[in-house]
Amino acid sequence: MATPAQAQEAISFVRALVGGRSEEAAQAIRLLYGGSVKAENAGEILAQADVDGALVGGASLDPEGLARIVAAAE
Repeated sequence: MATPAQAQEAISFVRALVGGRSEEAAQAIRLLYGGSVKAENAGEILAQADVDGALVGGASLDPEGLARIVAAAE
């Protein structure tokens, strides 16, 4: 599982790659973090400057946890 800082670093890298072709596209694209997003870390991950959202896998099977992830995203 990546730390929030590592998630930011990876997504920032992807945004920079897109920016190498088009700065406008780099700002318009929505980049999602697809690591282990859980209710306990969603707020920190989603607070990163370049993280625009998350792909939630197994954590979505827990309704209460998923509700906490959604609340963190709002």
